[in-house]
Amino acid sequence: MKTIMLYSVFLIFAINSFAFSMDLDYIRNHYGQAASDKKICREMITELEKTPLTSVHLAYLGALQTIWANHVVNPFSKLSTFSKGKAAIVDAVKKDSNNFEIRLVRLSVQKNCPAFLGYNKNIQEDEEFLKKNKEQINSTAVLNLLDSVLK
Repeated sequence: MKTIMLYSVFLIFAINSFAFSMDLDYIRNHYGQAASDKKICREMITELEKTPLTSVHLAYLGALQTIWANHVVNPFSKLSTFSKGKAAIVDAVKKDSNNFEIRLVRLSVQKNCPAFLGYNKNIQEDEEFLKKNKEQINSTAVLNLLDSVLK
């Protein structure tokens, strides 16, 4: 009986861990579409808000929130949404400043947000960090994002 219970707990943990990593892979593969597809952007934000957040998940949530500002009409809502996303990215970087993917997400936002928002101070630093540490990436989706951001 103990063996069956132990096996069941392990199986539940394994399924939850697999689903969690699938979510990150989905986000990586669809992140680039969020700017042009309001539905995908909203779905990913909703799912991330329901998920326990690692620092990488927090960075993507923040980035998607900054992107969501493009889909909002009201100027005050745009600024509020962008600021909320920016704060999440800043928090993710503070938690894990040497994480390649977090720095890549921050760079993608900073290179694409309007200059008047003043969120562009880390572009050169992040580009240098990413070029220096590119070999540590195993994910095709992350490499594709890197290539598109560094163009």
